[in-house]
Amino acid sequence: MPVNMSGSRLSLAFENDTVALPTAGQIAVFGPVAGQDLSALPKDRLQLIQGFYPDHQFFSERGYSVVTQAEGESAAAVVFLPRAKAEGRQLLAMAMKLTDGGPVIVDGLKSSGIDSFQKDCRKLGATIGAVYSKAHGKTFTANGGDFSSWQVGATFNGPKGFVTAPGVFSADGIDPGSAVLAAALPEKLKGRVADLGAGWGYLATEILKRPGVTACHLIEADHAALDCARKNVDDPRADFHWADATEFMFDEGFDQIVMNPPFHTGRAAEPALGRAFIASAARLLAPRGTLWLVANRHLPYESALSTSFKDVSELTGDRSFKVFRAAKPVQRKR
Repeated sequence: MPVNMSGSRLSLAFENDTVALPTAGQIAVFGPVAGQDLSALPKDRLQLIQGFYPDHQFFSERGYSVVTQAEGESAAAVVFLPRAKAEGRQLLAMAMKLTDGGPVIVDGLKSSGIDSFQKDCRKLGATIGAVYSKAHGKTFTANGGDFSSWQVGATFNGPKGFVTAPGVFSADGIDPGSAVLAAALPEKLKGRVADLGAGWGYLATEILKRPGVTACHLIEADHAALDCARKNVDDPRADFHWADATEFMFDEGFDQIVMNPPFHTGRAAEPALGRAFIASAARLLAPRGTLWLVANRHLPYESALSTSFKDVSELTGDRSFKVFRAAKPVQRKR
């Protein structure tokens, strides 16, 4: 796996004495991603805060202390700036509160808004240390300031009364693709259902409106989104799994799988991620199971569907989305 350049930039910032850490005490690291180079940081003092399951597992398997929410006090913190502005603000506010005046090192790409983020920190009264620029990004230290306005809490009321959180997919409204898929689901949907990439639970609430559904398993890699889903889906038939949908294992085959799979992890589209979801669906379905999938119109999923299923048809859609029904999965080893 290639080294993430933000980790390399952080290492160079330490080498150039642009940033520094206290000699003792815990160091909280917010938002490290798989492949990130953390070699500049003292491993035995780190607490990594990462709620995305694949990234969490990556560091856990390499012996790091990894949690989904910060625990205890820290002498310093490192914040790797995410793409979502609201999430970045929340992470920095948490880091400032956790360190209580200790240094907070911020690292991010220009494409993720690091320049405006730095300016906003100054507006809130933070003292900005020397700035190190490298590889289309910046690293700087922030001390002090009042970031209480950035503390929005773990969740907030989002679309139509649903609970969502900063940084989760479609936090500000019901995803249009999911709405198209929900409308296309048959009223007689029944049996054991899985929602792969369940997000904050919108599709699961629609699935559970069908009285023939005996169970609905929500599989989601984003811990914050799954926490929201637990609040949004109040039904004894619901079961929640924090897991990577492409690697999820289950003892029994599902009768139905419903999904609006993600197709990017960064800014560029990655259709391979959606194809991995399709392959996982075929693996998890019972021999007579059915997949219901929505995708952006431009995504080339037809070939992957035909490879994994014997019976594929496009049910409905519009200029933006297409909904598929795929049955008779090509069974492979679980």
